[in-house]
This record gives sequence, structure tokens and C-alpha cells, in this order.
Amino acid sequence: MIPETHPLEKLFVELVGRHYAQEIGIRDPEVVGYVAHLLTEFCDAEQMMKIHNANGRPLSDVGEMLLESDPIYGPAPSFDRERQVRKHIGDYTLFFAGMFPESINHRRLRRQRLENVVDWVQAGKESYYIVSKFEHFEYARVAPLFAQLSQKFEDCVYGLNLVKNELEVMQHPIARRSNELIM
Repeated sequence: MIPETHPLEKLFVELVGRHYAQEIGIRDPEVVGYVAHLLTEFCDAEQMMKIHNANGRPLSDVGEMLLESDPIYGPAPSFDRERQVRKHIGDYTLFFAGMFPESINHRRLRRQRLENVVDWVQAGKESYYIVSKFEHFEYARVAPLFAQLSQKFEDCVYGLNLVKNELEVMQHPIARRSNELIM
């Protein structure tokens, strides 16, 4: 886990906070902090692939993750496991739809996957909504955050796309050189 004091976390809080506030009107520090932390966490590929099936294979297919999350007809042994997998589905779909939207269709074309029939935005919204319904005991404090993420999923995706675009400009050698000359 990358600590909250890491420079990357600070960069993402600043970028997400600015774009969410200025372009889409989301000024909730919990939402901004959660999305910024998600970006930081997903810099570690193991965090992105942390959901495994019963055989221990990491899941990258959203359709397989949805099946894995089912505590009644699927392999999820508990409702806590359902919550864990659904939270990850929300995070995973938000991250890819916002930061790498072009990869969603590319991944689908590469090979046959269960997720070919899954609407990523709908899966993300629904997953965050289900997580928000875990509103008792240790989950009571964070349930409203996941309700917000579900309700504003498309806006959060759009905001992440703006963050992605700014990061691309920051990486461009001409933009970097002109910033160095200005400073």
C-alpha cells in the first residue's frame, strides 16, 4: 500500500480535486480523496488484480468478477466477499473507463471474454450501489460515499478522463520544456 503522504497521492489529490471541482462541480473531499487514492493504489498492478477466483487466478474480466461476487448462486462464500468484490468492480471500471477508455474495446477485441456482454459503466454504478447498501456496523461510515460514487459515476469517469488528459500533457516533452523555461 502506498501511504497517503506519498508525492503521487498528493499529485492525484490536487489533479482530481481541481478537475472535479472546476469541470464537473464535485467538491466533496471524500469523493475526491477516494478517487485520488484509487489512482495511487492502482499504480501497483497487484492492487488492480487483487480479486482472485477459487483457483487463485487473478481476475481481469469484469464479467468473471460479477460472477465471483454472487453469494447466492456464485462462489462468494459470504456477503462480505460480495462487498469486497463489488467494491473492486466499481474501482476497476471507474479506473479503466476514466483513465484508459480506449482499452475497454481493445481488450474485448483481443479475445472472447465474458465481459463482452457487460456494460462497464452500468457494472461500476451497480457495484458501488450494492456496496452502499452495506450500511451497518463497520461499513456504516463509508456507505454514503459509495452511494455518491454510484450516483455520480459518469461524472467521476469524465473527471478522470480530464485528469488523464492533463497527465498526458505533463508528460509531453514540449510541454515539459516550456514549463521548465517558464519557471
